[in-house]
Amino acid sequence: MKKIRIGLLARIIIAIILGIVFGLFLPAAIVRVFITFNSIFGEFLSFCIPLIILGLVAIAIADIGKNAGRMLLITAVIAYGATLFSGFLAYFTGANIFPSLITPDASVDNITHVEELLPYFTVVIPPLMNVMTALILSFLIGLGIANLKTNTIRDGAREFQEVIIKLINKVIIPLLPIYIFGIFLNMTYTGQVTSVLLVFAKIIGVIFILHIFLLVLQYVIAGAIVKRNPFKLLVRMLPAYFTALGTQSSAATIPVTLKQTEKNGVSEDVAGFVIPLCATIHLSGSTMKIVACALALMIMQGLSFDFTMFAGFIFMLGITMVAAPGVPGGAIMASLGVLSSMLGFDESAQALMIALYIAMDSFGTACNVTGDGAIALVMDKIAAFINKPKIRV
Repeated sequence: MKKIRIGLLARIIIAIILGIVFGLFLPAAIVRVFITFNSIFGEFLSFCIPLIILGLVAIAIADIGKNAGRMLLITAVIAYGATLFSGFLAYFTGANIFPSLITPDASVDNITHVEELLPYFTVVIPPLMNVMTALILSFLIGLGIANLKTNTIRDGAREFQEVIIKLINKVIIPLLPIYIFGIFLNMTYTGQVTSVLLVFAKIIGVIFILHIFLLVLQYVIAGAIVKRNPFKLLVRMLPAYFTALGTQSSAATIPVTLKQTEKNGVSEDVAGFVIPLCATIHLSGSTMKIVACALALMIMQGLSFDFTMFAGFIFMLGITMVAAPGVPGGAIMASLGVLSSMLGFDESAQALMIALYIAMDSFGTACNVTGDGAIALVMDKIAAFINKPKIRV
């Protein structure tokens, strides 16, 4: 018989539902078992975050440096600019809309402190370095590798990247549903689950509208540059959009994105360069989700925030997104370190971020890959200008 595979989103949804149901009647002794698991897994996750950053960012910087050139630089600047724009769009929209939708009465800080319920035991796992140290070290190693003529260190860094990706795919991602189950079990036990779920629904609705607006804006700009109907260009990319809804992976959607981009009139050479590159460095949809969810959770907790705090967070998040592996949930795993170091998110807040993000993972990935087609249109126009023969008088 063919083995039935349940996707990550389905497992997260099942975990949330089961956490709510079992939280209504399970005794405190059983709830404490899952509090204990969450405590240990949270420590393990904190230990892994600097390693995830080091393993993913260093080789990403090295690979970009290896292919340095004008086209790479221009594409990277456009992709990074689009990612920053989506982050600031999410911040300003959320800062003006979320306070009227969210009341700061569902403090995440209280989720793991229910009527003196504590873990049966704890295991302290100190990380090898803090997040900022890991990030700076990643830049130094990546830039160093990019300028070396030998491949010894590069091969080692790539193998370490493979280890980290396997860690995410084989350990962290499979255990996430249990972690999410424990969070919602505890929230139900405290009576906080209703307010949190209402916030989830409101946030998802706002972000979905925002990402549709972002795609239309990207293609209006691209259409104006190439002097073509933006809506026809966008409609032609819908196969890539719907493929990404299923794969939840920018990398896995590259063949379809490439094909539809060429149908939009982008030259084969430009499309073959821009689409695979943007699948790694252009994550407007993912950035929008992370910024909006982070802002919403801060409002839930009654924490103060300002533009300066989020500006720094968005700039750093845009860089960190380059390191996100092309697997479901990869972007949120790569961003946990920045959420922790710059916004002060603890393990419980990170768990809710993961749940929120994965609930919208398909739409964010679809936004990313469809936007890649808009960047390819712009780059095709730029490439034609760069390669245009100069007339000598």
